[in-house]
Amino acid sequence: ERCMGIVDDLRRHRRTARREEAEAGQGAAVLPGEDRQLLEEDGRGDRERDPVGVDNIARSGGIPMKDRHPNRLAYRLQELRRQAAKAKMPINLQPAFWPVNGAPAAYAIIAAQKEEGGDLGKFVHSILRATWVEEKDISQEEVIRACLLEAGYDAGVADKGLFTAADTYEANLEDAIARGVFGSPFYITDQDERFWGQDRLDDLDLVLSGVI
Repeated sequence: ERCMGIVDDLRRHRRTARREEAEAGQGAAVLPGEDRQLLEEDGRGDRERDPVGVDNIARSGGIPMKDRHPNRLAYRLQELRRQAAKAKMPINLQPAFWPVNGAPAAYAIIAAQKEEGGDLGKFVHSILRATWVEEKDISQEEVIRACLLEAGYDAGVADKGLFTAADTYEANLEDAIARGVFGSPFYITDQDERFWGQDRLDDLDLVLSGVI
């Protein structure tokens, strides 16, 4: 599988943004940034992030990058540039290591979910940033270990439970498809309100706040 996604379980009081799927192969996934670790830093959410193999999301209606029309590919690059400027975040529209095998990083995220002492959100974002800003290959062990250390984890987390993580990775994909995920990033609340795209985060915030 060439791309990794994140299915995010996010709780807020009686409301829940149950799932967020964000693909390491999609530049849009990095754009919310650490300063928009949605509804968490301000006390409105506890999150679990479940990696999935996003290339297979095509089964539910998504279109793999390699199969998209040139017009859509050109639009995607323009939109990434605009959204990055809006978020005041750097982004490399043509990263050196993309598409990439995201499975090793996904396994490390699954392992990190069971560890204490680190910042899972920071780890996930550092993986995304490594691809889309820092020109690093997230399929490489040394890159994953550096991201773990940056987020406060022991670098050895990358070696834990690899076989179990592989099974979890596959199960996460089936769960994401069953819940209606078809693109990236993708968000679903406990009331089955669905949002596709990082440009829908403000709307998701309003729903979880009870405004809409």
